[in-house]
Amino acid sequence: MAATSEVVVNPAHVDKTKKPPARYWDEPQEGKDENKVGKDGEQTGETLPQKHVEKAKKRKNDEDRGDAKKFISGKPDPFPGPAHISKDRMQKFKRRDKTKKIPRQHYKLKDMMARSDEVSEMAQKQAARIDLLLPEDAGFLEGDEDEDTCTISQEDISDAVDITSASKYFDLKLSQFGPYRLDYSRTGRHLLLGGRRGHIACIDWQTKRLMCEINVMESINDVKWLHSEAMYAVAQKKWLYIYDSNGIELHCIRKFNDVLRMQFLPYHFLLATVSATSFLQYLDVSVGKEVAAINTKTGRLDVMCQNPQNAIVHLGHSNGTVTLWSPNQKEALVKMLCHQGAVRSVAVDKTGTYMVTSGMDKKLKVYDIRAFKPLKSYFLPAGASCLSLSQRGLLSAATGDIVQVYRDVWSTPVTKPYMAHRVQRTVWGMHFCPFEDVLGVGHGEGFTSMLIPGAGEPNFDGLDSNPYRSAKQRQEWEVKALLEKIHPELITLDPTELGHVDQATFQQKHQDRVQALGFDPLAKEKFVPRYKKKGRSSAGSIERRKRQVANEDLRETVQQSSEDKMKIEKERKEREKKEVSLSSKKSALDRFKK
Repeated sequence: MAATSEVVVNPAHVDKTKKPPARYWDEPQEGKDENKVGKDGEQTGETLPQKHVEKAKKRKNDEDRGDAKKFISGKPDPFPGPAHISKDRMQKFKRRDKTKKIPRQHYKLKDMMARSDEVSEMAQKQAARIDLLLPEDAGFLEGDEDEDTCTISQEDISDAVDITSASKYFDLKLSQFGPYRLDYSRTGRHLLLGGRRGHIACIDWQTKRLMCEINVMESINDVKWLHSEAMYAVAQKKWLYIYDSNGIELHCIRKFNDVLRMQFLPYHFLLATVSATSFLQYLDVSVGKEVAAINTKTGRLDVMCQNPQNAIVHLGHSNGTVTLWSPNQKEALVKMLCHQGAVRSVAVDKTGTYMVTSGMDKKLKVYDIRAFKPLKSYFLPAGASCLSLSQRGLLSAATGDIVQVYRDVWSTPVTKPYMAHRVQRTVWGMHFCPFEDVLGVGHGEGFTSMLIPGAGEPNFDGLDSNPYRSAKQRQEWEVKALLEKIHPELITLDPTELGHVDQATFQQKHQDRVQALGFDPLAKEKFVPRYKKKGRSSAGSIERRKRQVANEDLRETVQQSSEDKMKIEKERKEREKKEVSLSSKKSALDRFKK
């Protein structure tokens, strides 16, 4: 086998003037020959194929021209333009109607409103496109043939589902300090329990990790998470207390005494409380100040809920009425007579469309809040003491120690419950967990977590309520939420009214301003003649110019009034002509005239 010989090239003998071979994407330089001949008669460059040159030039011209055609692998896009979105999907995410046409003289306002409409339409299209990418879908429990889903027990469901879902069904036996009230955080990750005899516990209920556990040695009426899982409020026997997640007392607010129920408005950072002294009070937790204190004059208040859509507080009273309240008014916005007896519980769905009430008359009623009219009425043999609505529209009603869950209570007549479960003692508190198919029930023997398929919203907004956020993400979210906090003055029954101009209020303000200043600032300015030189600003010429301008204004006024008179006269003549034409027609009753 012959050995291979190595060739060593001396760098000094390499011809550095020799150029690399031409490529088809390199354009030939003008005024230079591509095929040069060296000293020894050999070509130093290769001939560039003509078809490659034409293809490169065509591609470069298309790129320079900015043509609408998009090239994928050298071929035109078979689906040019943005992806098509169906009208139904666009209607789902519609925010508002387009603004009316702005007069021509307000060009700045016109441009601003046009930009606002463009941004709103772009956000609507993006939300409709992203809706296709949502990974999860809601499902419900379905039984076999001739099998009612309400007969399926929680043990059967936990045995049939996966291990992670089965771990969400559990019981906490806390018979010493019960009965218990409960509240889930907005992310659905943390659970807050408050026993009637002073026991408080914060739990990460998915991992079963105990965050804190204390006993305040005083009776507890209600517990409520604040804007995050770092703080919560406790309505104790005498005053309102604020604790952190470690069980350390942060505040004792003595202005809020004898509190029975609480609701937290997350986008306003307001804690709304009702007391046994008939007071409705609002506390701004971001600054620690009382925003409003309203005396409802309706007696003891122990039935309360909020409308998540417009932050209006609903209160139930012993005379069978439900009242709607805002911190901006001292009187109720709406008073509805819902039951013949006292109201026991009230719940509002997340869209703010339907309200469900239960009373001492053993009736369960569904109302349309937009029209304030009843839609459905159901009779329960023992009545419902607690009501709760899930994110997907399931209604849970507690009757003694039995918890019943109903489906589609406002669309179709319901004859039987969707699911049912019996707890050990009387139910005292009940709440659906956000983004989970779980119903938490607080009773005399402790706490029960039930599995309710189809109750929770399967897709969450990671920028608003993220169950998997870290501590750093929670801090950043808290800062942004404080910057975007909505003022209490913007809480109204109809939030769409905020974009409209109140003409009556504007006119009243203008009249008050005229009375305060002594003159009308919006009135037409008085004509002041300009000073002219060379004797043209004598007293006579100035008066002459004033009279000329006054005559022109008078001429415009007279012309406008004459046009109005002519228009009125024309309408009168047309009316008379029409009456004459009608009177000249012969009627079938004319033969009876004498």
